[in-house]
Amino acid sequence: MANETTVQEFILLGFRGEQQKRFLLLIFFAILYMLTLLENITIIILVLLDAHLSQLPMYILLSNFSWMEMCYVTSVMLRMLLDLASSHGTISFHACFLQFYIAFSLGTTEFFFLSAMALDRYLAICHPLHYPQIMCLSSCYVLVAACWILGFLAYILPVILISRLSFCGPNLINHFLCDPGPLLSLACPPLGYAPLVFQIIISTLFISNVFFAVLSYGTIIFTLMKSSNQGNRKKAFSTISMHLLVVTPFYGSIGGMYLLSGAESPSEITKAITFFYTSITPFLNPLIYCLRNDQVKEALGRLLKGGTDVNKNHV
Repeated sequence: MANETTVQEFILLGFRGEQQKRFLLLIFFAILYMLTLLENITIIILVLLDAHLSQLPMYILLSNFSWMEMCYVTSVMLRMLLDLASSHGTISFHACFLQFYIAFSLGTTEFFFLSAMALDRYLAICHPLHYPQIMCLSSCYVLVAACWILGFLAYILPVILISRLSFCGPNLINHFLCDPGPLLSLACPPLGYAPLVFQIIISTLFISNVFFAVLSYGTIIFTLMKSSNQGNRKKAFSTISMHLLVVTPFYGSIGGMYLLSGAESPSEITKAITFFYTSITPFLNPLIYCLRNDQVKEALGRLLKGGTDVNKNHV
């Protein structure tokens, strides 16, 4: 495991093709990136400025989730946009592993935030009388901090182990980001415990969070089915369906990538899957979670009305 690295930089092949195709992809990805930032910034501003939303645990979690999504998509898309614009795709050894660590840490943080929001909905629907005491503001902030800390602790060991492997060439990564699968395929033997440690960690994180989400939402659905209040049941089902619409594609795409395929070198299909959960889901999540939510719409209306009133008074 001695560090005998001779490769000083890697080349991300990314999305190769004719110049016109690359230009169209650059425009599309740039627009998608800006819209994603705009949507998530809107959610954060609404929660921060609205006195009602800022006191509700679900929206505190969602505002942190939006900030995490902004960081997540930035860690992947900025590099991808740069490579499309420059067409060389060169990334230094240290920058490559930094992207690996940040992107996977943020992805893991998303695991924990999805579980935290599942827990919040479970407590609110299945234990409504105890919900205010259990999910008070202090408990919510502790939960938020735990999501961030656990997310960024999870991949320290895999990054250290893989970065200490010997990379003696070639240095072509058939991907648009520094993914551990292609990196491990470029490392020279012996690989030691690095592949096993990485697989154990990602499998444990994935399976435990999926199990928790299934258990939480399953219990919620079972509780709602027994409820006699049709109005509350319909409203709760509507909220839960939005949550499931976020959780299912995210976990499904990641499961297919790293558990079923064994994290092998990516083909064009796996590049598309990776792009889906790193770039498309951060764009869709604000639309699903918040912008179709009545409380968020009301908060946006109050904010716009307040701004209009201020302008009228000024005039």
